[in-house]
Amino acid sequence: MTLGRLVMWRHGETDYNATGRMQGHLDAVLTDVGRNQARFAVPALARFSPDIVVTSDLRRAMDTATTFTETTGVTLRVDKRLRETNLGLWQGMSSAQIDEQWPGSRQIWQTDSTWTPPGGESRLEVAARASEVVADLDGSDEETAVLCAHGGLITALTGHLLELPITAWAKLGGIGNCHWTVLARRGSSGLAWRLRVYNAGITG
Repeated sequence: MTLGRLVMWRHGETDYNATGRMQGHLDAVLTDVGRNQARFAVPALARFSPDIVVTSDLRRAMDTATTFTETTGVTLRVDKRLRETNLGLWQGMSSAQIDEQWPGSRQIWQTDSTWTPPGGESRLEVAARASEVVADLDGSDEETAVLCAHGGLITALTGHLLELPITAWAKLGGIGNCHWTVLARRGSSGLAWRLRVYNAGITG
């Protein structure tokens, strides 16, 4: 069976999100707001009737994912290939600190998906490892899968799966905390992914 629908769900708010610091591979924790965001999202995501949830091994994603699976009973799998972009030396820093130490570099990173932060990885590399997870699901019995992951990974994987030119990936907007993006294939024999929903979620 070929995977027919992919729901990519960003984790809830973390202490790093709340204070405007870059996380990357750092293992930040959900705030009370983030935990509530995850709970509020469960009924909406349950309507997709996912067969499996695959989560990043970073705590903020795992805690978000288990909020869903413990409520619904859907199978949970952990896969480190769904980790956020490794931001190298930028991890733990604010945008102002990065701009002070690497003037102009953050703007390049925001617009060039092939550019790599010092000691980190590019969005192109992130999409390559995340797409392996999708390829593995294609060979399974799941029709609908939820990937609980991270904003940077979701935008990169979306650009990759939609076969957008790499230069156009930066035109995809950011993903809000606990918001989701949905891709689907047309018909049982279709191979091309189509964008159905982008950055949807519960607000308020």
